[in-house]
Amino acid sequence: MNLAENRKARFNYEIVDNYEAGIVLSGWEVKSARNKNLNMAAAWVKIDKGEAWIHNFQISPWSFGDMSKQDPFQIRKLLLHKKEILKMEQGILEKKMTIVPLRLYLKKGRIKCELGLAKGRKKHEKKQVLKERSQMKEARKALKDL
Repeated sequence: MNLAENRKARFNYEIVDNYEAGIVLSGWEVKSARNKNLNMAAAWVKIDKGEAWIHNFQISPWSFGDMSKQDPFQIRKLLLHKKEILKMEQGILEKKMTIVPLRLYLKKGRIKCELGLAKGRKKHEKKQVLKERSQMKEARKALKDL
């Protein structure tokens, strides 16, 4: 079940590789996430000292909890294998890529985050993507009309 999706990331970046990561959340964050009170449009991932951290990922405060202890923009740790972190770090350093959170979802009762190792697209590449999408849409519509 999808909780949140970063649709803009698939437009702004060319996704090269996908990873599944667990995310460390406190009790109120889990309850708020299950209610889909999330915003990951501006979220990004940083690797620091062999650990992955998600920044600027907003989980709105849970309305029934203690509001003074709830920080919606808290930096949260991502749970990944060391080999995955090393692959991502190598992509960042050598190939000038970035790590972008793509979606948050439930899997066997646990909240998971899908990450994408991505290259940024230039403005003319984005225009090309829009053109291809509209052509595909018109082709599907033409086939449907037949």
